[in-house]
Amino acid sequence: MVRLKSRYLLCEVIVSEKSDLFLLDDRAIAFAVKASVARTHGDYGAALCSIGFSVKYLNAHTGMIFLRFRKRYYKLLWSALPFITSIQCRGQKVSCFLNCLHVGGTIRTCQKFLIRYNTQQLHRMLPKCKNEEEKQQIRLAISKCSLIRGGNKERIEDQSESEVEDEKEGLHDMP
Repeated sequence: MVRLKSRYLLCEVIVSEKSDLFLLDDRAIAFAVKASVARTHGDYGAALCSIGFSVKYLNAHTGMIFLRFRKRYYKLLWSALPFITSIQCRGQKVSCFLNCLHVGGTIRTCQKFLIRYNTQQLHRMLPKCKNEEEKQQIRLAISKCSLIRGGNKERIEDQSESEVEDEKEGLHDMP
């Protein structure tokens, strides 16, 4: 039996108004990505997109999405992302663009990266707080940033086999 390897792209949907994020759904994002791949790479890209592409996760509150694509062809998807300028959803056109934050071999590595990324964002917000109550809320949010497995807190710095493989291929923490 052959295991099909995939790559997961962690992307952030950037919109002008946060309320526009709630209009998006995974089917609309998948359609926009497939259309962009077809525009940039033609029939070849469209065929590859129809085989191994899916939107695995969408968080409308934060604008984070996980896109899955076959390992061998993920660069086609990655190169087409900058050409997405709007997404048609529920009869409305949402102006946005996708910022790829991380490419990983598993969803778990993307989750670990997302936790580190969110922790860094919280640390950047801490000096900008205006009062002690805001600082306390951010400190509490920073302390809650961890992965829990089987009741034990797991350190984020621990690396799985796929992260080591990603680093060998030069995929870890790509811009």
